[in-house]
Amino acid sequence: MKFTEKDIEQIASKNLTVEKVNAQIQLFKTGVPFVNLKDAANIGNGILKFSETEKNQAIQFFENRRNEKAILKFVPASGAATRMFKFLFQFIQEYDADQESINSYINRNKASELSLFLVGVEKLPFYNQALSKVKKFIPNFNTLSQDEKKLEFIKIILETDKLNYGFYPKGLLPFHQYKDHVSTAFEEHLFEAALYASSNKEADLHFTISEKHKNIFDAEFKRIEEIVEAKTKTKFNISFSYQCQSTDTIAVTPKNDAFREDNGNLLFRPSGHGALLNNLNQLDADVIFIKNIDNIVVSKYENEVAEYKKMLGGLLIELQEQAFAYLHKLEENDLSEKELITIAEFLNTKLHVVINIEFEKYSKTYQIEYLREKLNRPIRVCGMVKNEGEPGGGPFWIKDESGNISLQIVESAQIDKKNKSQKRILKNATHFNPVDLVCGIKNYKGEKFDLNKYVDPKTAFITMKTKTGKDLKALELPGLWNGSMAYWNTIFVEVPLITFNPVKTVTDLLKATHQINE
Repeated sequence: MKFTEKDIEQIASKNLTVEKVNAQIQLFKTGVPFVNLKDAANIGNGILKFSETEKNQAIQFFENRRNEKAILKFVPASGAATRMFKFLFQFIQEYDADQESINSYINRNKASELSLFLVGVEKLPFYNQALSKVKKFIPNFNTLSQDEKKLEFIKIILETDKLNYGFYPKGLLPFHQYKDHVSTAFEEHLFEAALYASSNKEADLHFTISEKHKNIFDAEFKRIEEIVEAKTKTKFNISFSYQCQSTDTIAVTPKNDAFREDNGNLLFRPSGHGALLNNLNQLDADVIFIKNIDNIVVSKYENEVAEYKKMLGGLLIELQEQAFAYLHKLEENDLSEKELITIAEFLNTKLHVVINIEFEKYSKTYQIEYLREKLNRPIRVCGMVKNEGEPGGGPFWIKDESGNISLQIVESAQIDKKNKSQKRILKNATHFNPVDLVCGIKNYKGEKFDLNKYVDPKTAFITMKTKTGKDLKALELPGLWNGSMAYWNTIFVEVPLITFNPVKTVTDLLKATHQINE
């Protein structure tokens, strides 16, 4: 596609190149191929299930090693809370108090989420703050009818000149109501990190945030730093980064032409959480825990959650130490056939790497090179939770174009659901991915891997969006824990549902793991 001089300037201002943008447009034209599922990963077939003894051994292994390691917790936290309040925005837009009651609106629209919100509103962590605010703005609030009170309460939460929660960073919203204070998700991550993502009484946390929110995150840390450090006896080192503009992708029309805004400019969009690979690649630590900003619990559940994080961390360190020992041996180039087979068996049984059936026919030199290449990669241990409802994206065995079989975290959008065999494999899925990862990003010499070398670029996503009422196609980069980690060594371990407590909608805050008195 030919671009004007103005276009080229705009592309350069985002640290992108014309070649890169044209490659993105070509991807829209050719389409992103579906993944080829070979089988669903389940217990005994790609997913480990620890006994209580094995769990405790892994935890102990982690505790024995943690003070020798540089540990970091990486928290994607750039999202605003807009989706959490989507049903409330819809209600405000559609509801006409002169025409019907709120109860009538709920029944007519089957608005069960709104009903749950109104029934449980006093248990929400921001209830007292919002009530105080609404009474300040509406002095006669107590004389209003019940429906009027509910309507004004919702408005005070959403309106931009009031609490403006819908456009607040999710990490800084009131999440949990304790007896003496209200905590944010950001604060809860600090308490959690002290339990498992700290060494030598120091905890390093890295949050990816929107640049416009940096000041309020700084202010929140300043407000709680002394309190949290005193309670946990841990010093916190907090760092932030932003999604690079160079990871934005061009939007196109349904006909795959560059989408232009009303002023004639090209439209670029953030490319999903896969863009955060650049942020992860800048970090320097031996062990990195990855967990989303909204996946936290109130204090009484923290120790149980932390146990499973330590279990995953212990397994990572143990496997990494063995892999490193074998890599040092492989450097000697003087290994017996038996030793080579032992290393191949470790790759196969412990790291779930499918060894080429021709391996034993290779020359010894090539066997060593093959094993070294398979072993010397970033490594991740991923917690997997049992499906509670319909299976969606999660852990699968996939076969790539070269016939290589590997364990991957696959989103449902990557699967061809019109293909009967693929749909059958999807239905056989027993677990899903709660974004619960522990990663090793250094090699056996202590050098950082360049994580960009382990991405499968063909696992991008194309989605349909709208802008000012016009349809467009958007491109998301391979997901951070999906195609961005396609060529990592991957181990899946079952973890219980208690470890997965995301807040996707505001009513999730009414669940037991987010309520102090449940």
